[in-house]
Amino acid sequence: MDEKTFQTKLSELMTEISTLPKAEREKLAALAQQTHDRHAKLRKTVNDLQDSLDYLRLAIKYMVFDLEATRRENSYLRKMLEHKFSTEEHHEDHDHGPEAV
Repeated sequence: MDEKTFQTKLSELMTEISTLPKAEREKLAALAQQTHDRHAKLRKTVNDLQDSLDYLRLAIKYMVFDLEATRRENSYLRKMLEHKFSTEEHHEDHDHGPEAV
């Protein structure tokens, strides 16, 4: 049931309650008001939950972005290290190679 339908039905109920004798009217009006208050509280809770889910989605997107960036950086740094070590090994082979023979 959407919000508009709920409010319409609650108004209809309040109109019907207003036609009852005072003793019954007060009791049912109080119950209708409690229903209205609970509905408002539930609506607020759902909205808060939706906001929390939106924040969680954003946080997850940021974490995925950060993870992908970290993976790219790690890959780049590994390639730099591999290149450095292969260059050092190549220089060591040339520095010691002919003299050792």
